[in-house]
Amino acid sequence: MTNRENLLGGLPAAVYTTDANGLITYFNEAAVELWGHRPEIGRDEWCGSWRLRTAEGDPLAHGDCPMALALKQGRAIRNAEAIAERPDGTLVPFLAFPAPTRDDAGNITGAINLLVDISTQKQAEIQTQRLASIVESSDDAIISKDLFGVIQSWNAGAVRLFGYRADEAIGNHVRMLIPDDRQQEEDLILGKVRSGERVDHFDTLRRRKDGSYVAISLTVSPVRNAAGKVIGASKIARDITERKESESRIRMLMREVNHRVKNQFAVILSMIRETGKHTTTIAEFDTQIRNRIMALSQSQDLLVDGDWRGADLADLVSNQIRPFAAERRIRISGEPVMLSTMAVQNLGMAFHELATNSAKHGALSSEQGTVEVDWTASSDRFRLSWKETNGPSVAKASRKGFGRIVLERVAPVALNGVGHLSFQPDGVTWTLDAPLELVKTPDS
Repeated sequence: MTNRENLLGGLPAAVYTTDANGLITYFNEAAVELWGHRPEIGRDEWCGSWRLRTAEGDPLAHGDCPMALALKQGRAIRNAEAIAERPDGTLVPFLAFPAPTRDDAGNITGAINLLVDISTQKQAEIQTQRLASIVESSDDAIISKDLFGVIQSWNAGAVRLFGYRADEAIGNHVRMLIPDDRQQEEDLILGKVRSGERVDHFDTLRRRKDGSYVAISLTVSPVRNAAGKVIGASKIARDITERKESESRIRMLMREVNHRVKNQFAVILSMIRETGKHTTTIAEFDTQIRNRIMALSQSQDLLVDGDWRGADLADLVSNQIRPFAAERRIRISGEPVMLSTMAVQNLGMAFHELATNSAKHGALSSEQGTVEVDWTASSDRFRLSWKETNGPSVAKASRKGFGRIVLERVAPVALNGVGHLSFQPDGVTWTLDAPLELVKTPDS
């Protein structure tokens, strides 16, 4: 074994030599490991790899490899990047450092080449590029800062969320985003980061460039160097404005539902009390209470279908009358009106009492009887009329049952209006006059 082989054979880096014509004259075991292939001394030329590719992955002829260029051009080449393809298909990126060797007269006698496997660096580079791509394309604001709170990086998501360009933010303290009354949050966050702790999904407010505030969920992670020492922090800020607004709507809805449920309980208690006064048997009481509660339930269904924003007046009328008569016997007319929740509940009760009474004693109890419901909505007043025709002769009721109380007091008072119930020879008439603002939903 020559001194050269002793010297090069133990190196961890791949080394090989050629003669002046490019025929391989020596290679160490590290070169065999890199190539995944053992070339034939004196026969294989330029490079011992099975196949070669350019750094971009295109096929590369051995005669065009860095070693060949160094010999042909008579000069050393540094950091020439290429890819060795092993027989099993594995690709190994490497850097080549070929240099011609010369005799005392300066004539080229051959060349020596050092190959450095950069697979690990390439993988890290790919990971870094992939991470950079993810960071840049993220909808979230991703910001890095040092341990003093000075901004080091600023992605496109941060530009969209906070309004500052990267050159306006980088180099400035992150406190420029923090409202005055929340400055202590940064001290707490930096304290946790310095101790190596992570801050997870911290909901807070931050200030945009235009001075407006945005609700965010903040996640902060320590950034460490190769030695594991914390050198900064990475912050991910997510806009949670929609979530906060949704939570606020849910809280408002729950308060509203609670209020409405209490109102419904009051109505049901009133139903029970008044129905009990005007029924003579338990069976009659049970039937009337069941029917009235079912009518309330039908009105509630309309509200639920409308996401508790209200319900269409025509739908409410049809909903309450439909069980008692065919459509041909009912005429409904009036411009579209979206009722408020209060109006739905109270008019629903009124229509149920009118329809029930009509089916028992009024126009809907005869084959020829009809019911006409119409309304008008002017700039500030709402007027509604229920009129029965072609029914049996009606005498004025001598007592005030629950239905009459609903029509003359409960529903009108709830809507700050006036209700009038009259008993005409061929049917009952009920009118309601109330302020439009209490009948319609605010946004309709």
